[in-house]
Amino acid sequence: MNIRKYNGLYFNGGKFSKVRDVLSVEIGLSISINGTPFTVTMQTPGQEKDLVRGLLFSESIYRDLEIHPELKVTEFDDNAYITAINVTIPEDKILKEFAGSRNVMSASSCGLCGKTSFDDETPIVLQNQQMIDPEVIGAMFDQMNEKQKSFKLSGGTHAAGAFSLDGQMLSIREDIGRHNAVDKVIGDLIYNSKLHEAKCLTVSGRISFEIVSKAISAGIPFLASVSAPSTRAVDMAEEAGMTLMAFCRDNKLTVYSNTGMVRKAELIEIHHPVNK
Repeated sequence: MNIRKYNGLYFNGGKFSKVRDVLSVEIGLSISINGTPFTVTMQTPGQEKDLVRGLLFSESIYRDLEIHPELKVTEFDDNAYITAINVTIPEDKILKEFAGSRNVMSASSCGLCGKTSFDDETPIVLQNQQMIDPEVIGAMFDQMNEKQKSFKLSGGTHAAGAFSLDGQMLSIREDIGRHNAVDKVIGDLIYNSKLHEAKCLTVSGRISFEIVSKAISAGIPFLASVSAPSTRAVDMAEEAGMTLMAFCRDNKLTVYSNTGMVRKAELIEIHHPVNK
């Protein structure tokens, strides 16, 4: 299980009472490539192979969709959680130098924190000609919320979901790190040969530059969140041809980039924020 019970003191109405709460487990996962350390990421136990597969794909280290690299668990902790995995990839299939590209520790709350520099690559431009119906977005989040088992128990995990344009759920993953949840979804889609079907990525946390980067890397043209985007996330989405939607809750949302790809029944001029 990726949850554990802890004792605590709950304060309410001027009084303390003893409680036993369910918390999400967070452990370190060491990832090596051909025996060379790549990174240690803090994550929620479970779907480690999805996480590694998706991370290597979104980091543009290994992007072959047909041939899956060999992933071998090399270490467990005292609770039988996986703490180390080695990935075997033919040297000629590794797309860029990875040794030293990340610091030893990558926090679960940040997909970029462990990196030592920004990637100097030609930006990907998504070639999307399909439009999305904003009415479908709410149903996507309803489906994702329904599947958030760890969050319902602990309140401590993020979720990411992948959907077809008509709202069919293709994958959902939870993790204490929102970036890990996205990588786990990408890895799951790759393993099940469904990455090409994924048109919209939904996330439970704020949309940062790193989340946009991972979605673009996976070729997903629509990105939606219940929370806020950052300025760099919006700018990057606009440049890449991605439609970014935020504050998706209570049958409302705000489209911040490539707005022409969202079907509009009517456009009303307003000059104040309506979703905050």
